[in-house]
Amino acid sequence: MAEIKFSRDQKVRLVAEIQRYFDKELDQEIGDFDAEFLLDFFSEKVGGVYYNQGLNDARRLLDEKLDTITESFYELEKVTEFD
Repeated sequence: MAEIKFSRDQKVRLVAEIQRYFDKELDQEIGDFDAEFLLDFFSEKVGGVYYNQGLNDARRLLDEKLDTITESFYELEKVTEFD
């Protein structure tokens, strides 16, 4: 799996979101460095789980769509006396 990377803008927004969470839910302030460190830690240690779940969800959706397409082909078939 490729390393999970964020654009600078994404990272800034995610760090701010982590800081808001700590402030609101834990009544604790967390600095930019600590929030970015926490983001990097979770990206490395937990990110793959979310990534794999996304792949599994996409695979399942694709399988469902392909089943529908396959069924549509059968519906288009003409009955002939040569079948």
